[in-house]
Amino acid sequence: MIWVGSFLLTLVGVLVSIVLGVVFSFALVGAGGNDTMFGLAAVLAQLGQLPFVMCVSLLTVLLVAVPAAYYERGEIVTVSAALSMLMVHWRRYLLAGVLFSLATTVGTFLCVLPGIAVALVTPVFVNRIFVTDMNIGDAFSQSFQAVYRSEKGWGFVGQQIVVFVVVGLVTLLTCGFGSILVVPVASFYIQNLAYNRGLLR
Repeated sequence: MIWVGSFLLTLVGVLVSIVLGVVFSFALVGAGGNDTMFGLAAVLAQLGQLPFVMCVSLLTVLLVAVPAAYYERGEIVTVSAALSMLMVHWRRYLLAGVLFSLATTVGTFLCVLPGIAVALVTPVFVNRIFVTDMNIGDAFSQSFQAVYRSEKGWGFVGQQIVVFVVVGLVTLLTCGFGSILVVPVASFYIQNLAYNRGLLR
């Protein structure tokens, strides 16, 4: 439900952006706007999508956070419980997401591989953010060490890559519809794998 909700919210955000772009364009045509003003209108239309992007970011992180909470506490996490968990500390989760995304982006621009290396820490990092009270910096540092400085960490990385390939193939072969099932299942599998390998305790 979280995955489908994220997709629908993204779609609404895109539609809002298109509608704002059309409205601004018509308004500027009537006012005799120039190219600079049309460019500004396009930027404003994109900014209208920003609240939706933030909400989708928070929702999609639940795809990792729900399995993390399940394996940490041994309790089934309902949709209402997941949303409640998200809203209690949403500023912490949003800040952690922004900083992690920034680190991944910078790593990708610097040499691609550092960005991929950071991205592969995501399951452990999100787990530490949601099920512990450690600060964001410590959570990132501990996650990186757990994945890349432990005996079973590299095996975990390899299995993650295999899972991503399978998810990509299933999604591609089913024109995207398979992702409704395979993405959440993959999230649970990876969290389970991290606990079984001792990367999460």
